[in-house]
Order: sequence, then structure tokens, then C-alpha cells
Amino acid sequence: MSGSDVIPMAISGSDLLALAPHLALSVTIVLVMLLIGIKRVYVVSSAVSMIGLGASALLAIVQLYQSISIEVSQQITPLFRVDSFSLFFVAIICCAALSLSLFAFCYFMRLNDDRDEYQLLLLLATLGGVTLATSVHFIGALIGLEMMSMALYGMLAYPVHSHENSGASLESAFKYLILSAVASATMLFGMGLLYAETGLLTVIGVGALVSDLSVLVGIGLLFIFAGMAFKLSLVPFHLWTPDVYEGGPMPASAFLATVGKVAVAAFMLRLIMHTNALSIPSVYFAIYSVAIVSVLLGNLLALRQLSLKRLLAYSSIAHMGYLLIAILSFSVRSDGSISSETGLAIAAVVFYLLAYVVMSVGAFGCASLVSSSEHESDSIADYTGLFWRSPWLALVLTSMLLSLAGIPLTGGFISKFLVFFAAVEASQWILLLVLVVGSGIGLYYYLRVIFQMLQSPSKLEHLELKGSNWETLGAVSMLLLVTVGTFILGVYPEPMLNLVEEVVLSL
Repeated sequence: MSGSDVIPMAISGSDLLALAPHLALSVTIVLVMLLIGIKRVYVVSSAVSMIGLGASALLAIVQLYQSISIEVSQQITPLFRVDSFSLFFVAIICCAALSLSLFAFCYFMRLNDDRDEYQLLLLLATLGGVTLATSVHFIGALIGLEMMSMALYGMLAYPVHSHENSGASLESAFKYLILSAVASATMLFGMGLLYAETGLLTVIGVGALVSDLSVLVGIGLLFIFAGMAFKLSLVPFHLWTPDVYEGGPMPASAFLATVGKVAVAAFMLRLIMHTNALSIPSVYFAIYSVAIVSVLLGNLLALRQLSLKRLLAYSSIAHMGYLLIAILSFSVRSDGSISSETGLAIAAVVFYLLAYVVMSVGAFGCASLVSSSEHESDSIADYTGLFWRSPWLALVLTSMLLSLAGIPLTGGFISKFLVFFAAVEASQWILLLVLVVGSGIGLYYYLRVIFQMLQSPSKLEHLELKGSNWETLGAVSMLLLVTVGTFILGVYPEPMLNLVEEVVLSL
């Protein structure tokens, strides 16, 4: 691990430079607030939001390649660490948020109510995700997690006046609010136990004392994992997921499924690596059990869903279970060094998260483009005959569903192959069987949606595709870019795999 042993308490100029993506988001948030306060112009506030997100993503990508070339990481107060690993996830979060901002712009264009605040909430939630991804301190992680969650409450309840099912959106927000508060309290209790035993709240500091195993450390880590499992929709903490996805507006559900999960997963990966939590039998058994039931139950419950959002919700449960299979393949040596098998497993986790975000953004993006705040095309029956009504949109959605199913030549196939190979290297035979069975079940319900799109277009009155105009130009371009990205990850993944290997070295 690179970096100084002495953690600076004051923030220097170089620290501010390292926090450039965070600062760009913060400035954008203030600017959008001022614009809303001066005069509400939805196009202007949305454009400023997208520019700010694009600038943050660009800054993170530039810093990422600089960090890789000079092999350095920077500790910024005890709370945050800017290295290749955190910058990689900051770039993913900002790029995903930019895509979802474009889709949200089209979705709320027809809303007969105030619309500007949604972009502001999206920016705040993105800043929370970025903060969480760079945190190496439990307080920093809690600040980022709560910043993201508080903004998501408003996003899920939006809009409450003009939506055809506004009661469902309010119910969705309340469910997420109450259960998220329980999850945060659970994590806080776990952090309190760790602090009571070690006197530390830094991830690295606690990890150095895990070898001196005590009951409180194991219980504390279990409570923290339970809180994160809620955010990742892992069984048995998944019950809120389909209802919240279905009740909230399509762009809010998309944000929850992508940015909300990848930020938590990034912190969890850092926590497990630095604390070597899998060396504690109780923690290992808990994660092992959760991985198995998440994959099987998530896929089985998705089989009979008639709502596309509920189907994608249960699908996300299964995909987070696949992620845990790769994490369970970690084997950190007693001296704290990373074995070659663990390096492969970490790379599988990081690549899987990237592919999952691309696939989910594409799938939800297609659904957002045929929906609006007035009417959502959520039922799978709404997509009957989509191939005949809008071939290009059906092609994009088919590509995303095939990638989620793990079909060859897509990013989903390569990500599942890496997880499979990592599990083989770690001799996780039971988890391998679960992975194969879960993928087989998943293939059925993804193909069911594709089959529905191929049917003869008998009743299409509920499917209102937006015309090709300036309002949808950005969203359409983003969908095409995401589709190309999915196939690049599946056909020529070597450059991204090389980048992921470099990122893993900084962890």
C-alpha cells in the first residue's frame, strides 16, 4: 500500500486538486440551486447539471490515468483516500449519473409541475456516491451513504402531483426511508462495536487489529455487512427492492439500481480487503449463505414478474449475489499481501460492477425513453411488438437483456466468465453450481421479454415512443454509446481488463 504513514489533518492545495471531481460536483450543485432560485428554466438547469457531471467524470478519468502512471495514492484527512481504485469508481459513478440525467430530462419534460429539483437531487446523490467510493473511514462512509440516501428519498417520491400513480411513488419513498434508516442504524451499531474494541474508525486501522480476533470485532463486521446488504438488495434484506423500484419514477429506480449499488459495493470491497473479514468464520459463513440464497431466490422470483421494473429489481438481487461469489474467492495471505488468486477475484468484482452498470443503464434507459412522467411503460406487455414499432430501440434493449443473461459477445458474458474462473481458482465448487443454475434460470425470463418484443404489434396504444427531436437526441446518443460499450466489453475486453488490473494494484 502506497502513501504516507502519517495522515494529514489539514487540507493542502494538492489535496484540493485530488478532490477535483468532488469540487466540480459541489460547485455544480450550488450553481443549479442559484439558477433555480433566480428563474426556473428546466432546460438550463438540466444542461448545467449534465455539464457538471461530465466535467467531474472527465476530471476523474484524467486523474485515474495520472495515478496509474505515477503509482501514487493520496490520503486526504483521515476520511478519504484518492487512489486508482477510488478514481475508477468515481469515473463510473459520474458517467452513469450523466446518462441517467439525460434520461431524466426526457422523462420529466412533459411534467406539469416543478421539474428542476430532480436534477439537483440527482447531483446530491451522485456527490454522496462519490464520497462513499473514496472513503477509508467509517464516518466518511456514513456521510456519503446518508447524503446519497437522503437525496434518493426525494427522487423516489418525485413527482407527487402529476404522476398517474403518485401514491405509489410516495409509498416507495416512505418504504425506502424507513428501511434505509434501519440499515444505517445497523451499520452504526456495528461501527460502535468496532470502536469499542479497537478505539479506531479507519478501515485500515481496524484491519490491522482483526488478527487479534475478538467476539466484538466479528459481530461488528456482521452488523456492518447487514447494513450494506440492505443497500445492495441482498437476501434476506431484499424485500423492499421490487416495491421501491416499481413505485418510484423510472430514472430514480435506475439510479438506485446503478449508482446506489456500485458506490456501496466499492466501499464494501475496500472494507473486506483491508480488514480481511473473510478470515472470520462467522462473517465468511454469513456472506456465503447470503450469496447462495440471493442468486437462487433473486432468479426464481423474477420468473413470474409481469412488470419490467420488478423483473430488473429481482435480477439485480441475483447479480449482487454473483458479485459475492467473486468476493468469496478472496484469499489474503497472513502477512496481508494479495495472492494471485485474490488478484483475479478482485479484478472480477471490479469488472463485473462496470459491466453491470453499463447493462443496467442501458436497460433502464430504454424503458425511460418510452415512458414519461404522465405514463410509464412498465408492464412487459407494453413492449409487445417493439421490434416493429421502433427496431433500433428494441435492438438496444435486446442487447442489454442478452448481456444481463450472460450471452457471449457481450460484457455480461465476460464478467460472468471472470467470476466463474475466480471461483474455479478458489475451488468454490458449490458456488460454481449456484452460479450455473442461477444463470440458466435467468436466461428464461430475459428471453421472455425479448420474445414479447418480437410479437405481432396488435395493441400499441399504451406505448408512446417519443419522436426524434432535440429533446431526445442526447438520450438516444447515450443509448447507442452504451450499446457499443457493451459489445466492446464482450468482444475486446483486454484494454479494460488491463486497466482493471492496474486499479486493483492500488487497493
